[in-house]
Amino acid sequence: MVSRALMASWAVLDVLMLAAGVVALALSIVWRAPNVLMNMVLSNADLTAGTILGVALIITFVVSVTAIVQRNHVTFPLELLNWALLIDAIGIVVIGTFVWFYTLRERANFYDLWKVASREDKLFLQDKFKCCGYFNGTDLPEIGGSFCTSAEAAAALAVDVSETNFCVSHITGFADSTLNNIFTTVYGFMAIVICLFLATLCVIKKRQEAERFKRIDEKRGGKGFV
Repeated sequence: MVSRALMASWAVLDVLMLAAGVVALALSIVWRAPNVLMNMVLSNADLTAGTILGVALIITFVVSVTAIVQRNHVTFPLELLNWALLIDAIGIVVIGTFVWFYTLRERANFYDLWKVASREDKLFLQDKFKCCGYFNGTDLPEIGGSFCTSAEAAAALAVDVSETNFCVSHITGFADSTLNNIFTTVYGFMAIVICLFLATLCVIKKRQEAERFKRIDEKRGGKGFV
């Protein structure tokens, strides 16, 4: 018979997986709201991947509930659950690694986005962070707004190590913090999925043992073991 401790552990991990799915889905929806900086950091493709991951984890939870309530001799649904968990794990690795890889070239990646950003978005960011241009005051600044009032004022900005007068440090600083938190959280989902996978294997094994002993007991006339 499956021990209460094992079932309790399995249930906790299952609820954590549901929570992970809800978090992934909710954030993917919330972060679609109009926000110049967040929309620059996370593309629609990124948010769609997060939505798919969240839905997949929630569907896996539904499968898990259906599987765990089966009688001991019916272990196929639990085996199906583990296949679903493997698919979830692959998705988590792919998404987490993609986000991590993007952080390796943040300055260059966001420079490409800065080049194609609209005038309104550039002015918003320059006024928000009190910066002009990307790498320096003459690097694609958008003249206007309350800070970069003229090309001369932008070009005259002092160059320092922290690059606080230019937008690269502010944009990549926000992006680095956001993306690091995202891929760390996504990899945290992997720990939940792996532990639930192992716990499910244990449940399958214990149920198969219980069923085997039950059949042996029936052959002995229901007298049990001495």
